[in-house]
Amino acid sequence: MGDNRRMPPPSVPDAPHLPAAPPGKGRVLVVDDDRLVLATVTQGLSDAGYDVIDADNGDDAILLARRHRPELALLDIRMPGMTGFDVAETLRDKYGIPFMFLSAFADEQTLATVKALGALAYLVKPLEVGQIVPAVEAAFGRLRREGAAAAGPAAVARPAGDGPRPAATAAAPAADPLADPVPLAVGVLMHRFSLTRAQALQRLQRQAREQGLAPAQQAERVLVAVEQLSG
Repeated sequence: MGDNRRMPPPSVPDAPHLPAAPPGKGRVLVVDDDRLVLATVTQGLSDAGYDVIDADNGDDAILLARRHRPELALLDIRMPGMTGFDVAETLRDKYGIPFMFLSAFADEQTLATVKALGALAYLVKPLEVGQIVPAVEAAFGRLRREGAAAAGPAAVARPAGDGPRPAATAAAPAADPLADPVPLAVGVLMHRFSLTRAQALQRLQRQAREQGLAPAQQAERVLVAVEQLSG
């Protein structure tokens, strides 16, 4: 009579335990048709701890936004095909993704469109990564404060899907991206007098001292003058 005892199944070694990746600060979509600017900003934000996806045109930006659902988009404005304004409108209306602009232009029409679209911020090129990262951090901080305030203690997690984010998160009114006139005036002076950013700021500060005004007041005067000339 044979041995009817069953042999134990062969043991399978446990899968090695991999440490969890440290959580990032947030996911950012960066869009710019200038490959050098795109690479520089993407690397800088990645080094600062953000999960970054990038695109060099508006069509790819929309596809990536749909697939990866970034928490914030940083958009150039003037690009071939879809402009940054076109991308921003789609991100806002279809996916509920907030955005900020990074552009070399500070004319009256551009600023009016930025404000109408509800951008979180408007940064005037050229800027160093060391200046962009704090602006992105400030935008994330504001978004999370608004999200916490809108959700309240009884917030329920919402599964990911293709629809836009809850209206409660996006309902808080956007801060006026044109509220600080100094960077806008610096951009105007840079383009009008072919100055570097530092030179333009020094010129603005010198004008303010000569007029006995605060830099922000002098910046407002510069912007008003530009609007009057444009009109």
